[in-house]
Amino acid sequence: MLAIETADPVRLADFDPAERAAVLLSAGRAATLKLGNQLDAAVAPDAPVLLERAPWLDFAAATALADPQRDLATPLKGPFRAIPVGPPAPAEAALRFARIAGLLPAFFVREDGPADVSLTVADIDAHEDASRLRIATRARLPIAAAEAAEIVAFRTPEAAGEHVALLIGQPDGTPPLVRLHSECLTGDVLGSLKCDCGPQLHEALRRIEGAGWGILLYLRQEGRGIGLVNKLRAYALQDQGFDTVDANIRLGFAVDARDFAVAAQMLALLGQRRIQLLTNNPAKAATLASHGIEVVERVPIALAANPHNQRYLATKRDRTGHQL
Repeated sequence: MLAIETADPVRLADFDPAERAAVLLSAGRAATLKLGNQLDAAVAPDAPVLLERAPWLDFAAATALADPQRDLATPLKGPFRAIPVGPPAPAEAALRFARIAGLLPAFFVREDGPADVSLTVADIDAHEDASRLRIATRARLPIAAAEAAEIVAFRTPEAAGEHVALLIGQPDGTPPLVRLHSECLTGDVLGSLKCDCGPQLHEALRRIEGAGWGILLYLRQEGRGIGLVNKLRAYALQDQGFDTVDANIRLGFAVDARDFAVAAQMLALLGQRRIQLLTNNPAKAATLASHGIEVVERVPIALAANPHNQRYLATKRDRTGHQL
């Protein structure tokens, strides 16, 4: 495999001197390009689709296939032909590997390469196995919202990113008020008005401190699990008129690639299996429940919209099931 995003014409020529390497895309991206089945892509947008290497499918054409930001500049692509993927497991693993690496899910693929290295879905499953998460360290951390706070860091042996929990107050025998907050550099740190992440983070800290006892789980799953760079690509697509759901699919990713099993494992390691959950997203409660965490109450969180995030909030309500 050669990731298209990090390649160039010289690397492609070295990788594939015979110019026979096919192009691997996700079903969502292929459907956007009218190269895959739209019904199948709606069910599994991150499933693999393989395109035959035509003489005109050079590096520039492959880059245009991989990057939806180029769609308006290069509207006519092809003709290209989808071909059978063959054993799907390595192709599925490759697309998931791209997401973990924060790359566009698009590769040149040779099936005649050396057999001493393989990538399987099992490898990726092990990398993202929430049960391997462990507490790395903990320390007292007074914060502006709550002086009586403790931070706990979690990580797995393989993953580079750490998840953290902020424990506010002291356990009092009642289920803690818990907020699952996915990392958002633009909203949490830079004060972006395109989303409601920063205000939700600060409101959650205020509500937990007011409850006297609770936990904020800060999950390193930027951009609904597709990474910062790809999230910013989705922003660029939103500037072209696509909502957040269609932007992710157009990039070739699932609508939401986050793994809330991580949060369940964090709570289990903290000894908290009965919680009140501060969220508007019923999927979070359902995932926690499926992993042994009892949500005794779902507590909604409502904040005022602004002119920049009105469509974003409407999309969460109408297309991803958020509710107060």
